[in-house]
Order: sequence, then structure tokens, then C-alpha cells
Amino acid sequence: MNDVWHDLLRAEPGAETTARSPLQDLTVMMVDDEPLMTALIETHLEDAGYTRFIGCNDPRDALALARRERPGVVLLDLMMPQMSGFEVLEAMRADEALRYTPVIVLTAATGSEARLRALRLGATDFLSKPVDESELVLRVRNTLAFQQYADRALHHDPVTDLPNDRLFTRAIDAALERMPTAGGLVALVSVELPDGRQLRESFGQRAADELARVVAQRLRRFAEHEACTRDPTLPPLARLDADDYALLLEGLASVDAVEAVAKRLLCVLAAPAALSVHEVVPTAWIGVALAPVDGCDAETLRKSADLAAGHARQHGALSVMFASPELNVRSQQRMTLGAQLRGAAGRGELRLHYQPQVDLVHGGLVGAEALVRWQHPQHGLMAPAEFVPLAEEMGLITGIGEWVLGQACRDTASWSHRGLGDLRIAVNVAKPQFLAGNLCAVLRQALFDAGLPPERLVVELTESMLMDDVAAALALMHELKGLGVTLSIDDFGTGYSSLGYLKRFPLDELKIDRSFVTDLPGGRADEAIARAVVELGHNLGMTVIAEGVETEAQRACLAALGCDTYQGFLFSRPLPAEAFVALLESRAAAGAVCAG
Repeated sequence: MNDVWHDLLRAEPGAETTARSPLQDLTVMMVDDEPLMTALIETHLEDAGYTRFIGCNDPRDALALARRERPGVVLLDLMMPQMSGFEVLEAMRADEALRYTPVIVLTAATGSEARLRALRLGATDFLSKPVDESELVLRVRNTLAFQQYADRALHHDPVTDLPNDRLFTRAIDAALERMPTAGGLVALVSVELPDGRQLRESFGQRAADELARVVAQRLRRFAEHEACTRDPTLPPLARLDADDYALLLEGLASVDAVEAVAKRLLCVLAAPAALSVHEVVPTAWIGVALAPVDGCDAETLRKSADLAAGHARQHGALSVMFASPELNVRSQQRMTLGAQLRGAAGRGELRLHYQPQVDLVHGGLVGAEALVRWQHPQHGLMAPAEFVPLAEEMGLITGIGEWVLGQACRDTASWSHRGLGDLRIAVNVAKPQFLAGNLCAVLRQALFDAGLPPERLVVELTESMLMDDVAAALALMHELKGLGVTLSIDDFGTGYSSLGYLKRFPLDELKIDRSFVTDLPGGRADEAIARAVVELGHNLGMTVIAEGVETEAQRACLAALGCDTYQGFLFSRPLPAEAFVALLESRAAAGAVCAG
């Protein structure tokens, strides 16, 4: 906490320095019936760097003005005709909001009676009239510094400098007041980290404090990244006890979004921490309470979140629990599913299904799209929509994506070796894979291990992942093209890419989204979009593939529009690997396989 004091005084008023003290950003208010005196004091303070000054020449307005502006210090004249400074001071000390605001009394009186009376009423300091400029600046600085230091000591934890219970309660109250008009959910996340107690018992308080500072740093970064609250003047996080922390979330659209944030926080907190005594992998229990379901005031909401954290403690390490029983059951089901998903590839539970891709002109089979499934021991075969979002939340999607790439390459190479045709295999790349920075290395290794020529692999990207950082996306795409793989943009037309950027991307293929195929033929708007995509793709030197083709009429319409390839239930649903091989074998026997 001593560092706080030095920070407050780091820019000495009047000294030659470019650094500003945080005190110079606080408001100084002066109450004096003489405008000339007010202007003089304002000039002195501005010369010293205090640019936020409020003058009040009618003491009867002082209380309301101070309530509204919340000054860091008030300079108060005692002798004023409309209302004396004693009366103003007495009213301030009776006001809940202004009770502890520092007041420096300005007085020309040399006797002790006026000073003693002002002290009894709660004056903080005195300045004699006429005011000496240097003394004014120093007394204002010291008063503000002491008040800020005392306020910080009152409202912040001395070890981590995180806000404590008092300040955090204000933040919760403010968020609850905003909720009816601001929209979205207000959630209180209670965090218990028991490792501090174990460190205290084994290595002493210093080791426990070291872990607390690591946790505080992680919480701050997390809160900044998640933009937790709508009021930057109030804290979104706090240390409430030695091993108890809390996070306030505002404006999230759904319970799923709250749960996702809580699970991300769990992962952040559970990362190994290298302390001076030894490395610690923190245990974290998280409880979540939602307003107004679990409480309409700060105290009730906190009790609900703490109770939920207690349930998480009983459930075991690295757990997230909701205060509401029905949400709790759902959350636990998702947590259990996520834990099972973590080892699914290693246990051989992931499967690839292949949807054939067919040449619209010749009707030959030219490739397939690899689609992942999960053969869950209890729930049976699960579609991607049932587990891929969970995998993304838990940071598992990159590992699953690497497995898909490797398995798809191996399967495709094996079909060629068996004389079933040199098909192309299309694999979707998830956004985290694209942003991970090692996609080229992963692709290169998968192709090498399988012995698959790179031109046989189609890497499907989405518009959104390309548009987040166009420069980085372009660099990575050129690197991918250097491997020799084919690049396809999936679900084209559903995103927001501009044509100006599209022509710069080194793409080989456009996929028309199924939403534009459903109403073909007959849907004039969809037909116009499909025709435009086909023409655009061909003019840019790309092939065009349509997905979601379910009727012969849709196929014929796309063929008439010049589309190159299609996939959909008309030809085949996605098939398990064994069934897809049987399809290839039957077509090979009939001489119908078309090389990619």
C-alpha cells in the first residue's frame, strides 16, 4: 500500500516534470461569496496542474453542487452573508454522501475560537487569508493524497490491491439498478481457491500472498478482456476474503453465455502458477448466481453465489455450479459431457462420416466432405451440433480438429491405395485452429503421415474467420497455398466479407450455402443469388459447389446455372467410413468413379 502513496505524490506540483499526479485529476470545489477570490484560487491551482475546479459563490447551492460533483476536496470560506461556512460544514457532515469529504477552511480570523468551532464540526485543515499560493497547493495536495490513501486502504485489499467487500457491494447495487433499462443478465460469480490455506500451513503467509497476487493479476486481465461491467468507475471484481474472490458480469444475453464465461475463468485460474516455493496448479470452485432469480439485492445475490460455490466444492476440483437447481443440473450435465469429450479421441470414440460430392455435369463422384461424429458410450452417436460448441467453450476444438485432419487424410490415402479413386477430401477448419498459428505445420504433418498429395486436401474456411484480421488471414492463406492444398470458403453469402477482400483471397472454391438452395427452383431471390455466386466464382477462377441439394429439381437448376459440384441428401447423406467405402467399391465395380 505504500506504493499507492508514492504514486499519488509522484508529480510534485510546480516541479519540472511531464508526469501528472493522479491527484491532479480530482475535482477541487471552492465555496466563497467573493467571485474575485474564487477566480484567484482557481488560477493558482490551474498553474499547479489542477484543471478540474468548481466555484460556488452562493453557499446555499453548495450542498447540492457537492452531491452532484463529488469533489475530492472543498475549500470553504467561513464568513459569508447568505449562509456561513459553519452552517455549510455542519450540513456536509450530516449528509451521508459528503460526510467524509475533506474540507479546508479559509479564514482571516487569527483567534482560536473560530478554528476550534470548525474543527468540532469536522474541518480537515485551515488556510489563512490572504492565501499564499505555495501553501495552498501543498495543503490541497496533501489533503487529497491522504484522503485518497485512506479511501484506498478502506476499499482495497492490502495484498492484491483488488477492491474489497465495501467497494464491490456498491458495484453490485449499481448493476442491479441498471438492469431493468440496460438489458441483459446480471450474474455474480463467486470463486473459492483453497490453495492459499494449504500454502499458509506449509510455507507461511508470504507464499500464500504470492499466490494471491498471481490470482489477482489473472482476474484483472480476465475482467479487462471480458468487459464485465457497464460502469468503468466501479470494479467488476474483488477479493472478499483470504481465499474468496468474486466477479460481476453485466449485459450477457443468455445463461449459456454466463456459463461460457465462468468456464473460461475456471481455465484461466487453473493454469499452473510458478511461485518462489514451488509450482502450484490452483484448485478453483466457482458458484454463479443470476439476478433477479437468485437475488434482487447485493447481499442475497452474494449469499446465493457463495452457496453455489459451496456446492461446487462438494462436487470436486475445477467445478462450476449455479445457484438455481434447474440450471445447476443442466450445467453439471454439460460439465460431465465436456469431461468425457476431453478424452474421446484417445478412447477411439470419434468417428468420421463422409458426404459425397458429385460432378454436376458428368455425375461422377469427385470427393467428399469429412464430418465428425461422437460415438458416446451412453448417448449413442452424437451430431456435431451436440458437442462441437462445447468443445469450443472448453478449448478442445483444436485437438479434435487435428484428429479430424489426420484421420481424413489417412482414410483418403487408403482409398487410393485400394484402387477406389483419387478423391479430394474436404475438411472444415475451426476458427481456433485457424488462429492457433500452427495450422500449416499440422496440415503438413497430417499429409506426410498419410502419404496424401496436398492437392487432394480441401481446407474449408468461413467468411467470419477471414474477416476478423484480413492481413493475418491473407498471410496464412498464402502459406497454406504454398503447401499445395485447395482453399474453399464455406457457407458463402451468409457472412459479411466484401468483394474487394474476396478477390484478394487466394481461394480455389466457393460453396453456396444450403439456405440459398432450399427454394430452388422458383425462389427468384435465391436463384439470382446462386447465379451471381456461380458467375463470381468462375470469373475469379474458382470452382463452385452447392450444399444441401435434396431434390432433382434443385440439382437441375444448379446445373443450368453452371454450378460445378454438389453435395446433399439427393445423392447421399453423410456415411460412416465403412459405408462410404462400400459406395466407392460399388461404383468402382460399375466403372463410375471419377478422379478428383
